[in-house]
Amino acid sequence: MLSVAPDRVAAIRALAHDAPDRLLAALPEAVGRPEFCLHDGPFRWSVAPAPLPDVGEWTASTAPGLPPWLRLFDRPVLVVRDADGTYLAGAGIKRHDAYGHELAIGTVPAARGRGLARRLVAQAARRVLDEGAVPTYLHEWDNVASARVAEAAGFPDRGWRAYGVYPR
Repeated sequence: MLSVAPDRVAAIRALAHDAPDRLLAALPEAVGRPEFCLHDGPFRWSVAPAPLPDVGEWTASTAPGLPPWLRLFDRPVLVVRDADGTYLAGAGIKRHDAYGHELAIGTVPAARGRGLARRLVAQAARRVLDEGAVPTYLHEWDNVASARVAEAAGFPDRGWRAYGVYPR
Protein backbone atom coordinates (compact mmCIF):
# COMPACT_ATOMS: atom_id res chain seq x y z
CA MET A 1 0.00 0.00 0.00
CA LEU A 2 1.33 3.41 -0.96
CA SER A 3 -0.07 6.71 0.19
CA VAL A 4 0.52 9.44 -2.38
CA ALA A 5 -0.98 12.77 -3.41
CA PRO A 6 -3.99 12.39 -5.71
CA ASP A 7 -2.19 14.02 -8.62
CA ARG A 8 0.55 11.34 -8.41
CA VAL A 9 -1.66 8.22 -8.44
CA ALA A 10 -1.40 7.71 -12.22
CA ALA A 11 2.41 7.85 -12.12
CA ILE A 12 2.51 5.27 -9.34
CA ARG A 13 0.02 2.99 -11.10
CA ALA A 14 2.23 3.07 -14.19
CA LEU A 15 5.03 1.58 -12.07
CA ALA A 16 2.86 -1.06 -10.39
CA HIS A 17 3.92 -3.89 -12.68
CA ASP A 18 7.64 -3.17 -12.45
CA ALA A 19 9.93 -5.40 -10.42
CA PRO A 20 10.01 -4.24 -6.77
CA ASP A 21 13.56 -2.90 -6.98
CA ARG A 22 12.71 -0.84 -10.09
CA LEU A 23 9.49 0.41 -8.50
CA LEU A 24 11.28 1.56 -5.36
CA ALA A 25 14.09 3.25 -7.29
CA ALA A 26 11.50 5.18 -9.33
CA LEU A 27 9.35 6.32 -6.39
CA PRO A 28 11.05 9.66 -5.61
CA GLU A 29 10.55 10.88 -9.17
CA ALA A 30 7.07 9.36 -9.44
CA VAL A 31 5.87 11.30 -6.40
CA GLY A 32 7.35 14.51 -7.80
CA ARG A 33 10.46 14.65 -5.60
CA PRO A 34 13.37 13.34 -7.67
CA GLU A 35 15.86 15.05 -5.33
CA PHE A 36 14.58 13.03 -2.34
CA CYS A 37 15.77 9.59 -1.26
CA LEU A 38 13.87 6.42 -0.53
CA HIS A 39 13.59 4.95 2.97
CA ASP A 40 13.05 1.21 3.26
CA GLY A 41 12.82 -0.23 6.76
CA PRO A 42 10.92 -2.54 9.09
CA PHE A 43 7.35 -1.57 9.95
CA ARG A 44 6.31 -2.79 13.39
CA TRP A 45 3.02 -2.46 15.22
CA SER A 46 1.54 -3.75 18.46
CA VAL A 47 -1.81 -4.21 20.14
CA ALA A 48 -0.16 -5.81 23.18
CA PRO A 49 2.79 -3.75 24.38
CA ALA A 50 5.07 -5.36 26.95
CA PRO A 51 3.87 -4.89 30.54
CA LEU A 52 6.89 -2.78 31.46
CA PRO A 53 6.58 -0.20 34.24
CA ASP A 54 6.00 3.43 33.31
CA VAL A 55 9.13 5.54 33.41
CA GLY A 56 8.30 8.92 31.89
CA GLU A 57 6.04 11.88 32.52
CA TRP A 58 3.86 13.54 29.90
CA THR A 59 4.80 17.17 29.47
CA ALA A 60 4.32 19.99 26.97
CA SER A 61 6.68 19.78 24.02
CA THR A 62 7.59 23.40 24.78
CA ALA A 63 8.91 22.55 28.26
CA PRO A 64 12.44 23.80 28.97
CA GLY A 65 15.39 21.49 28.43
CA LEU A 66 13.91 19.28 25.72
CA PRO A 67 15.84 18.45 22.55
CA PRO A 68 14.74 20.18 19.31
CA TRP A 69 13.22 17.02 17.80
CA LEU A 70 10.66 16.78 20.64
CA ARG A 71 9.61 20.41 20.13
CA LEU A 72 8.12 19.45 16.75
CA PHE A 73 5.18 17.69 18.41
CA ASP A 74 1.98 19.66 18.94
CA ARG A 75 0.78 17.49 21.84
CA PRO A 76 2.39 16.39 25.10
CA VAL A 77 5.53 14.27 24.89
CA LEU A 78 6.77 11.58 27.24
CA VAL A 79 10.02 12.51 28.98
CA VAL A 80 12.49 10.97 31.44
CA ARG A 81 14.74 13.34 33.37
CA ASP A 82 17.42 12.68 35.94
CA ALA A 83 17.23 13.88 39.56
CA ASP A 84 18.58 17.28 38.48
CA GLY A 85 15.93 17.67 35.79
CA THR A 86 18.25 17.01 32.86
CA TYR A 87 16.65 15.32 29.85
CA LEU A 88 17.62 11.65 29.44
CA ALA A 89 15.08 10.16 27.03
CA GLY A 90 11.82 11.00 25.37
CA ALA A 91 9.01 9.85 23.12
CA GLY A 92 6.66 11.66 20.81
CA ILE A 93 3.60 10.36 18.99
CA LYS A 94 3.13 11.14 15.29
CA ARG A 95 -0.62 10.96 14.74
CA HIS A 96 -0.69 10.23 11.00
CA ASP A 97 -4.43 9.54 10.99
CA ALA A 98 -7.14 8.17 13.30
CA TYR A 99 -5.81 4.62 13.04
CA GLY A 100 -2.01 4.64 13.09
CA HIS A 101 0.17 6.60 15.47
CA GLU A 102 3.92 6.27 15.01
CA LEU A 103 6.19 6.38 18.05
CA ALA A 104 9.42 8.39 17.92
CA ILE A 105 12.02 7.69 20.62
CA GLY A 106 15.34 9.24 21.55
CA THR A 107 17.80 8.62 24.40
CA VAL A 108 20.95 10.64 25.13
CA PRO A 109 24.09 8.50 24.77
CA ALA A 110 24.95 8.69 28.50
CA ALA A 111 21.57 7.17 29.44
CA ARG A 112 21.53 4.28 26.96
CA GLY A 113 21.49 0.71 28.21
CA ARG A 114 19.18 1.41 31.17
CA GLY A 115 15.97 0.19 29.55
CA LEU A 116 14.48 3.68 29.31
CA ALA A 117 13.63 3.48 25.60
CA ARG A 118 11.79 0.16 25.83
CA ARG A 119 9.77 1.39 28.80
CA LEU A 120 8.93 4.65 27.02
CA VAL A 121 7.84 2.75 23.91
CA ALA A 122 5.57 0.46 25.93
CA GLN A 123 4.15 3.37 27.94
CA ALA A 124 3.49 5.50 24.83
CA ALA A 125 1.99 2.48 23.05
CA ARG A 126 -0.52 2.01 25.86
CA ARG A 127 -1.56 5.66 25.47
CA VAL A 128 -2.04 5.22 21.71
CA LEU A 129 -4.18 2.13 22.30
CA ASP A 130 -6.22 4.05 24.90
CA GLU A 131 -6.84 6.67 22.19
CA GLY A 132 -8.26 3.94 19.93
CA ALA A 133 -5.37 3.77 17.45
CA VAL A 134 -2.60 1.26 16.74
CA PRO A 135 0.94 2.22 17.76
CA THR A 136 3.56 1.76 15.05
CA TYR A 137 7.35 1.74 15.26
CA LEU A 138 9.82 2.30 12.42
CA HIS A 139 13.59 2.00 12.38
CA GLU A 140 16.46 1.46 9.96
CA TRP A 141 17.39 -2.12 9.05
CA ASP A 142 20.88 -1.71 10.51
CA ASN A 143 19.76 -0.09 13.77
CA VAL A 144 20.11 -3.17 15.94
CA ALA A 145 19.61 -1.24 19.19
CA SER A 146 16.28 0.14 17.98
CA ALA A 147 15.21 -3.33 16.84
CA ARG A 148 15.97 -4.66 20.34
CA VAL A 149 13.96 -1.84 21.92
CA ALA A 150 11.00 -2.64 19.66
CA GLU A 151 11.09 -6.37 20.46
CA ALA A 152 11.41 -5.76 24.21
CA ALA A 153 8.51 -3.28 24.16
CA GLY A 154 6.17 -5.75 22.42
CA PHE A 155 6.64 -4.78 18.76
CA PRO A 156 7.67 -8.02 17.02
CA ASP A 157 9.12 -8.11 13.52
CA ARG A 158 6.26 -9.50 11.43
CA GLY A 159 8.14 -9.09 8.16
CA TRP A 160 6.29 -5.89 7.18
CA ARG A 161 8.20 -3.07 5.46
CA ALA A 162 7.70 0.67 5.30
CA TYR A 163 8.78 2.83 2.39
CA GLY A 164 9.00 6.58 2.36
CA VAL A 165 10.36 9.35 0.20
CA TYR A 166 12.26 11.94 2.26
CA PRO A 167 14.68 14.85 1.83
CA ARG A 168 18.33 13.78 1.78
